[in-house]
Amino acid sequence: MKNQMFQILSLLITLLIPLALIGLALRLLLTTAFLHIEYNMPRFPPDEYGFTKEDRLKWAPYALKYLVNNADISYLGDLTFDDGTPLYNERELSHMEDVKRVTKGALNVWYVTLAILLGLGIWSKIAHREQTYRQGLRRGGWLMVGLAAAIGLIVIVGIVINPNVFWGFFTAFHKLFFEGDSWLFLYSDTLIRLFPIRFWQDVFLFAAVIALGGGLTLGTGLEKG
Repeated sequence: MKNQMFQILSLLITLLIPLALIGLALRLLLTTAFLHIEYNMPRFPPDEYGFTKEDRLKWAPYALKYLVNNADISYLGDLTFDDGTPLYNERELSHMEDVKRVTKGALNVWYVTLAILLGLGIWSKIAHREQTYRQGLRRGGWLMVGLAAAIGLIVIVGIVINPNVFWGFFTAFHKLFFEGDSWLFLYSDTLIRLFPIRFWQDVFLFAAVIALGGGLTLGTGLEKG
């Protein structure tokens, strides 16, 4: 009975590792540092409606900061161009409220996941079950490797071979977290001008690389444990 309980705990650790690593990737991408990297990537598409790279680096950080701060939508709604025109229309603002709820929820899941893993790590030390804990970490790492490789493959195929592959994945992702077509916008809307489809391809690719690196570190670094 006791051994069965330990195996269940090891399985729990295995399942929590992808959540921990994906959460880490999300938090790293929600930074202005990533924006600077992304907008300076080779062949990043220019804005056909006039945003320069400097304009994007001026306005995009507001969107990222809104997602992680405690401000209401006026944080974005009060932003205007030099001529007084609002930066975002009502549809965009409504979507950003939805995105904030999803982002905050994802980060809260990440925090809870880290707390549980830490608690289980302390417990394993007290109960002299470090091997069980390390086994769960190792298996979780390899599980993350598989998931990250799948996501990375989808993105690469979508970039190199068939754009519809990534678009299908991107659409399914949004349908999972958002209702209807609230996430679809005109190419002339600010959100698309700041964050074109290339931006999101790179987001998923970077996230996959970060998670893959973490998974490999756990999977191979603990092999002898």
